[in-house]
Amino acid sequence: MYRFLLTPRWIAMALLVLVLVPIMVELGFWQFHRHEHKVAHNDLISANIERKPVPAQDVLAVGRKLPGDLQWRRVTVTGRYDTEHEMLARNRSQDGVPGFYVVTPLITADGRALLVDRGWVKNPPTATDRPEVPPAPSGQVTVTGRLRPDETRKDSGIRDLALPDGLVMRISGFELAAKLPHPIFGGYVELTEQTPMAAKAPALIPEPDDEDLGPHLAYAVQWWIFAFALVAMFVKLVRSEAKELETELAALDQETSAPASDEPAKV
Repeated sequence: MYRFLLTPRWIAMALLVLVLVPIMVELGFWQFHRHEHKVAHNDLISANIERKPVPAQDVLAVGRKLPGDLQWRRVTVTGRYDTEHEMLARNRSQDGVPGFYVVTPLITADGRALLVDRGWVKNPPTATDRPEVPPAPSGQVTVTGRLRPDETRKDSGIRDLALPDGLVMRISGFELAAKLPHPIFGGYVELTEQTPMAAKAPALIPEPDDEDLGPHLAYAVQWWIFAFALVAMFVKLVRSEAKELETELAALDQETSAPASDEPAKV
């Protein structure tokens, strides 16, 4: 009854199912792992933001990459802004509006510097204009902010472009160290509080969303449903084909088993 499965058409269909089902299952697990990564990421954000701020010098080091478990950890640091080496990071949006992040080195008492993202300013009217940037406070300030890792092209996807002085594509102490006269701590800080606070300052960067898990779990379930549906459809087609053949064979059996009449028809 099921010998039709050995025909080229059905062999091709079976091979297609055998190829597609594992791919769909694997794509489902890939999306599920992304969901798990997002959950762990959100848990890290929640835990570190809620912890009491610590001195930046206690957890950072010059030339050392920011450890992953310190991302979003709140720190405090006291020093003076080096406005001469202030930079603007391009292509930074806030509430859907394009603009720049204002990055200013903060020089500590021992001469080391920490990059401080003071906040966001919107794009100027034309590409040739410079944006209006509220100046950093003069004198000694104490900054509280969230630790962020140095941006790299690999991790951020931000590509390199030739830019005028004072503009950068990525916020990275490792990349900017050659342009600055101070030893630079690894990582940088997103400003959340400052004492004294300037009368006018860039817009602070909003706190990250630690509740949004994205669509990854739904995508995982969808891929697994597709895999199950494909198998179910193939089984249904096989059964339907077998049923049709069974019906045809039954009809042939009835025809061959019916007795033939040799008597002439009566008039």
